[in-house]
Amino acid sequence: MDPLATIESIDDDKKSSIVLEDPGEHVTLTRPWTQRLFDKVTFVFTRWGIETNGIDPIPPAQRTDTRLYQMFFVWFSANMNVLSFGTGSSGPAFYGLSLRQSLITLLVVDLISCAVPAYFAIFGPKLGMRSMVQARYTWGYFGAMLPSALNVFSMEGFLVLDCIIGGQMLASVSDGHLNDTLGIVIIGLISLAVTFFGYRVIHWYESIAWIPNVIAFIIMLGIGGKHLVDAPASGPVSPAMVITYGTTVASSVISWCTMTPDYGVYHIPNASRFRIFAYTYLGFFIASIVSHMLGAAFAASALSDPTWETGFANGNSVGGLVEAVLSPAGNFGKFVTVLVALSIPSACAPTMYTFASSLMSISYYFAKVPRYIFAIISAAILIPVAIVGATRFYATFTDVLSIIGYWSIVHGVMVLVEHFLFRKVNFAAYNLEDWNRPRRLTPGIAAMSTFLCAFGIIIPCMNQAWYVGPIAKAGSGDIGIIVGSCVVCILYPVLRSVERMFSKETKTVA
Repeated sequence: MDPLATIESIDDDKKSSIVLEDPGEHVTLTRPWTQRLFDKVTFVFTRWGIETNGIDPIPPAQRTDTRLYQMFFVWFSANMNVLSFGTGSSGPAFYGLSLRQSLITLLVVDLISCAVPAYFAIFGPKLGMRSMVQARYTWGYFGAMLPSALNVFSMEGFLVLDCIIGGQMLASVSDGHLNDTLGIVIIGLISLAVTFFGYRVIHWYESIAWIPNVIAFIIMLGIGGKHLVDAPASGPVSPAMVITYGTTVASSVISWCTMTPDYGVYHIPNASRFRIFAYTYLGFFIASIVSHMLGAAFAASALSDPTWETGFANGNSVGGLVEAVLSPAGNFGKFVTVLVALSIPSACAPTMYTFASSLMSISYYFAKVPRYIFAIISAAILIPVAIVGATRFYATFTDVLSIIGYWSIVHGVMVLVEHFLFRKVNFAAYNLEDWNRPRRLTPGIAAMSTFLCAFGIIIPCMNQAWYVGPIAKAGSGDIGIIVGSCVVCILYPVLRSVERMFSKETKTVA
């Protein structure tokens, strides 16, 4: 038996028994009143159809959803969004690139980077595990607490950025009657409402949430297309600036890899890997390339249009730019802007859902708390943080995305190396029964050592508003995620091979 205590329900809902590694040990404890309360509330929610599952892997018998096309709509809706629009706009607005330089960079980066989260989506149906639970097969039981904790902060960072843009958009159409703060609160609460109901409601919501955004972008092109210009760079552009912009965009896309497995755990396990990948890749790529390029085009042209420039507020209000472009349509333009703002939960809902599952993966005790409680906690944190961050959007935006990108890409590369080299691309090599057994999982020493070494190289290569490393300062630009990935590809196979020689982890492949 696992050395960690295993809780088994006995008698009624008042007591539990704890069985330790020694079969002779048996201790009976009274369950805390909070746990009994959670159980009662959870029972009621289950009857209402609200998802109350924790982070336990979904058994194959319960993975019955055959609608693989849902994976297209989940990621199409999440990326056909004003946050992706804002990502693209950072090229001209923040890095001073010309429109042509921005568009070429976006095309190359999106074509490559969308493949990473698309491949990770395959893990969901094949294993039925949430992303941070599956990470234990690379990081070990205790080591996986680190990426789980980092993912909690990452998801909250994404939520803050989404809510800032939503708040700005609602404020921009209110003629001074509504400020960013109230708009942020509205977006945060709508996101909470969608997330609260769980996996199936999120899938349903994502299947329609893309509609107002697609309509809005078409209307924006129809109204503002004649004002788009091939804007030149705002000053001399070095290769380092292009590289830094490219890594920012890549970070925004690849960072989804810590989420994509979570939205296929109820789909059939014998689903075609190619179909899962294709649906997810197309959802990411089509939405990303369109919204990124539109963001770059309108941001670059804002410098030559006084109305757009005022709405853009020196690059700090993406929502204001959208409203300014749509303003010639009068009240109809305001209506469309509001629809786009209210569809921002299409990106927030899956993010908040993964926030909860990641937090539950950190500790056995967190896993005992129902998911919906953590969704409420997430909303309570993001609203005040977004209100503060709204005053300096682009600095907040680039800082958050880059920090998320550094760790998530290193993590993603390490999981893929484990999967391809040591699991031989065989999902049967993941013994699902070991997910909560520390001694049957990898010790995680190789993963932790590789991660620390990778960051030892990443830090000198960083180029952020708050820190520029010596290598980046020498003119290379922000190449942190590139060199970090290379370190993982070189170092992890060596350390992992040594670790497998001495560990007691399960190595059998069915």
